[in-house]
Amino acid sequence: MKYISTRGQTDPVSFTEAVAIGLAPDGGLFLPERLPDISPRLAAWRNLSYAELCLEFLKNFATDIPEEVLERLIHRSYATFTHPDIAPLRKIDDRLHILELFHGPTLAFKDFALQFLGNLYGWQCEQSGKSINVLGATSGDTGAAAIHGLLGKPRTGIFVLYPEGRVSPLQERQMTCTGAANVHAIAIDGSFDDAQRVLKDIFANKTFASEHRLSAVNSINIARVLAQSVYYLYAWLRLPESDRLNVEFVVPTGNFGNVFAGWLLQQMGVPIVGFKVATNRNDILHRLFTTAEYRSGEVHPSLAPSMDIQVASNFERFLYYALDENPTRVCTVMAQIKATGSYRFDLLNKSIFSSSSATDVEITEIIHRIHERYRYIVDPHTACAFKDINPQRVSIVLATAHPAKFPDAISAALGQAPTAPALEDLKSRPIIKHRLPADATAIKDFIAQRAI
Repeated sequence: MKYISTRGQTDPVSFTEAVAIGLAPDGGLFLPERLPDISPRLAAWRNLSYAELCLEFLKNFATDIPEEVLERLIHRSYATFTHPDIAPLRKIDDRLHILELFHGPTLAFKDFALQFLGNLYGWQCEQSGKSINVLGATSGDTGAAAIHGLLGKPRTGIFVLYPEGRVSPLQERQMTCTGAANVHAIAIDGSFDDAQRVLKDIFANKTFASEHRLSAVNSINIARVLAQSVYYLYAWLRLPESDRLNVEFVVPTGNFGNVFAGWLLQQMGVPIVGFKVATNRNDILHRLFTTAEYRSGEVHPSLAPSMDIQVASNFERFLYYALDENPTRVCTVMAQIKATGSYRFDLLNKSIFSSSSATDVEITEIIHRIHERYRYIVDPHTACAFKDINPQRVSIVLATAHPAKFPDAISAALGQAPTAPALEDLKSRPIIKHRLPADATAIKDFIAQRAI
């Protein structure tokens, strides 16, 4: 399997090359050159464990990694999860399920991809004898999960940019209190979109990226998207057969990577009826699916900070397919978005996608209502997904983070806040972070001084 750029100006590369490069040299995002039809194998996969299913799925894509190596990397990645099902599917009503994606080491769904990616980077460094410096931007959970995927691994350095004052205090502690020498948490002045812009500017400097052996850990890395597809498949297979043809996944998302991973699975032959994109007050994706216009705006801080985004980086992958896999048209549209901040589609398939947005007031109300009705506590991001659930479908809500990561929001809604031992331990550790401007030159200077 080879990987091509959405912008069509990069030669096809292998899976391990796409992982190591991260962002394609032409500024595009890597995608498989073709998507396999996995529908004939679904029945045989019904009773596989999470790790076994992950292996069967990923070996279609990681074709340049020996199967026994891939199996070892996968089992090592999910051995860090605390629930035996890895991604337990909890039924709370006749047509309503919650897919719990917060049983990994940082209590967020990002662990599914980033534990695997961290082990994959470690193996690549071991094979090549070379070091790698991983660069990422985060609105909260990605940075913590990426750091914990690479924590203390030899020949690896990790640099994570996050917006100062715009992540939850516990999310920040997960990034800044590790004490690991290979971890560099960089608090920038600005928003997540500013951090993401700086990251793309740095990768656009091919000489600098090559000299310092940079790789991207954001959801622009194709390994992350493919690893996230697995939990959609795992959940779908665990439903009663009578429910599987009427399933809608309800996905809290700001960067479009999480919902794109599920949609990609649908393109491989899994008969998922639809996806509901759930956003907070920063509702660029809700506006996209209601007006057919992609238009960025101002970022507003919210109770669901991981979705405080107005530039959805994974949208380009979806755009590639929406434009009939025509990289020339992708380049034209991306240039228009960069110049004007907007693009209007002629047609969007609203039979597959629906959307909603929730204000901070609504998030608080939903957390209270879900707890009162089901005795279940959801974090602020997951709460967004419970607005306007379609009663005609079997809904699987993706619970993207443990509520203990957002104690202030939960306490405001319920008068109590859940705890988690791993988070309590962080409160006594010193914070080590580096405050820098949202400027590519300043960040490059910082990396150059500390790269491995």
